[in-house]
Amino acid sequence: MSGIKAVFFDLYGTLAGFDPPREDIQMRAAEKFGFVLTKNGIDSGYHIADQFMTRQNVTKPVRTLNTDERSAFFSKYEQLVLKGAGHSVELDVAEKIWREISKQQYRLTLFPDVITGLGRLRERGLILAVISNMNQTSELLCEEMNLTGHVDFAVTSGETGFEKPDSRIFQVALLKADVLAEEAVFIGDQLDSDIRGAQNAGMHPILMDRYGGHSHYQIHPRAVDMDTAIALIS
Repeated sequence: MSGIKAVFFDLYGTLAGFDPPREDIQMRAAEKFGFVLTKNGIDSGYHIADQFMTRQNVTKPVRTLNTDERSAFFSKYEQLVLKGAGHSVELDVAEKIWREISKQQYRLTLFPDVITGLGRLRERGLILAVISNMNQTSELLCEEMNLTGHVDFAVTSGETGFEKPDSRIFQVALLKADVLAEEAVFIGDQLDSDIRGAQNAGMHPILMDRYGGHSHYQIHPRAVDMDTAIALIS
């Protein structure tokens, strides 16, 4: 990875996760319906469900779904989380559990290693940015995630109208950073939307595997936290 000038990051699963943790949220909701879940099972379920979300974003982005479509999508999403956790449930049961999850108070928050890691990369003189499928403006995303001053900018699907893995959202970021694709690294946790999307845009992908769902992945470099990701960037 010689000649790198910019490092782009996915947000959810890469720089940020749920607070309280997603396993706590799922366990509390499922318990009300008699299901006992484990952290490893929930991690496996999200691994499957997030791939389903990526496929949905390619055909019709989640942010564009109407109320009924969103309800149907997230019912299926929750059904896949539960299936990965070892419970096969009917769609109507999954919908009830998802509604219970929606009642809980939780937010996205940066992982503990993020700010320090970003600071180390900034010391190298690298351009840092976020490319996210979030349905909000880049300015609001940076403000709400406390990334203002730690990254140079963000690019969102809500602002551009393009979802990863669409190469156009990556190209918007490259133009904004004023770097060539081969001068950029993209770090993300999803194989389709992040890794293949970045590869198709000509960037150098690094898989962020914080939850261990891709322990045997070898096609591109793999990191498990900011320290290992930074070590991969020469």
